[in-house]
Amino acid sequence: MTGQYAVDLRSDTVTRPSAAMRRAMAEAEVGDDVYGEDPTVNRLEQTLAELLGKAAGLFVPSGTMANQVAILSHTERGDELFIHRDSHAYYYEGAAATLWSGAMLTLLDGDEGLFSAEALQNAVRPPNIHHPHPRLVAIENTHNRSGGAALPPNRVDPVIEAAHELGLQVHVDGARLFNAAQALNISPARLVQDADSVSICLSKGLGAPVGSVLVGSSEFITKARTYRKWLGGGMRQAGVLAAAGLMALENRHRLADDHARAGRLLNGLLDMGYDAWVPEVPTNMVMIETPSSADELVEAAAKEGVALGTMGLRRIRLVTHLDVDDAGIDKALDTFSRLRTFNRHAG
Repeated sequence: MTGQYAVDLRSDTVTRPSAAMRRAMAEAEVGDDVYGEDPTVNRLEQTLAELLGKAAGLFVPSGTMANQVAILSHTERGDELFIHRDSHAYYYEGAAATLWSGAMLTLLDGDEGLFSAEALQNAVRPPNIHHPHPRLVAIENTHNRSGGAALPPNRVDPVIEAAHELGLQVHVDGARLFNAAQALNISPARLVQDADSVSICLSKGLGAPVGSVLVGSSEFITKARTYRKWLGGGMRQAGVLAAAGLMALENRHRLADDHARAGRLLNGLLDMGYDAWVPEVPTNMVMIETPSSADELVEAAAKEGVALGTMGLRRIRLVTHLDVDDAGIDKALDTFSRLRTFNRHAG
């Protein structure tokens, strides 16, 4: 249970730290991280860098800051950033990329939140004083607005290869990268082996209360540290938070449980006749369509103790996480069964 709800399926950000995690936070060895002297932060940064096959890492307060520090570090004012129109860094980060970096965002389309190498090649304009300078490509994996779609290497690698051939850098918003690795049965390092930078969110499915880590080359992270300071991300004795992040990394081994429960939830909703949007490789999200207002279904479910989130006027998102057990899935399915008036196929 989280907060006022018996089952909270709004997001995997609603998890609460366990008693063991709270103890680890209280007992963490700390120092001043702005001086590079917090041993727990240093260990977290090194651990994530090694897990992802990169040279160095940087601990920041949030996934949005990780993405924005990455964009700032890769670009200069007037540069061009190529990004899918449904990506988090464009859709949910309050125009921050344009505000902070001064980069122009060129929006591309593609299945499940990923444009093709050909689409990228066609979008990059030749050098000309009338054109912005093409600099960066951003990819999100898993892709949130595509129902938590896990994007495999045979789709991502050609885009990264094309970007590098065009002289562009590549940032992967891997807020839920470990979900993708689990669903694809592949190492997270393999998924981002050719990316120039990667951000990982610790406070989603991994279950930490706060924090993200940005990884890349040593030179890139040195530059990123400056931009973290600009954005107010220097947190001093941040080891109390990094300790939670280190424990959260162990939860990557149980993400399959979340995926299995999401699958059971999806199958139950399909059996009831609900319309669902299912990605090719699903993870811990379920998207259903409603015949009327999504807000009305959210309100009705909340009265039954089940919290849902909306992804549009008629789309509901349900997200499984470590605070939702089998009983929680049963409760959610029972609630949907009793709210059949929101099912377009209900008799």
